[in-house]
Amino acid sequence: MLCAATAAAGTASAATYTTILTGPKEAPPNTSTGIGAAAVQFDAGTHVLVVNAAFSALLGDSTAAHIHCCTDAPGLGTAGVATETPTFGDFPLGVKTGAYSHSFDTSLAASWNPAFLSANGGTTAGAEAAFLAGLNAGEAYLNIHSTSYPAGEIRGFLALAPVSAVPEPGSFAVLGIGLPAMLLLARRRRKG
Repeated sequence: MLCAATAAAGTASAATYTTILTGPKEAPPNTSTGIGAAAVQFDAGTHVLVVNAAFSALLGDSTAAHIHCCTDAPGLGTAGVATETPTFGDFPLGVKTGAYSHSFDTSLAASWNPAFLSANGGTTAGAEAAFLAGLNAGEAYLNIHSTSYPAGEIRGFLALAPVSAVPEPGSFAVLGIGLPAMLLLARRRRKG
């Protein structure tokens, strides 16, 4: 895990991708009442991937979470896991509600699914390039698996956040507070 200072220092040219995760966005869609929000920042130049996520009201206990890439069509379909397997390191498992913030050094093979590395030239540089292309094309999604939905309870496709909506690097620590608030707003919109 990279220290927060390193992650913040390497984010000047990073892009941020966001999503809301729900059961109807899964493939196949499901009726889970669970909801989540994620902000993923990636800078292939500095090899920093920062994943911030929060989730609530899963029907089952969480069993895994990761980013899949790259589908054949933006916003549709399924793809293999791109990031580390079987789940993000230190992701909260065995819970219905949780929050997560972690930085990865994408120059390390351990940050990638070995199958994704192999499919992209067998190098971390190849994996980074494919991952960045998939993110920018809307072909990558984050999902959370649970005991009720082993193939995935909630997911959302990552979309490039408008520059005006991207927090400054120093404010990423506040994102841990902001994601639960996003969840609450999304849940209210969904009920309303």
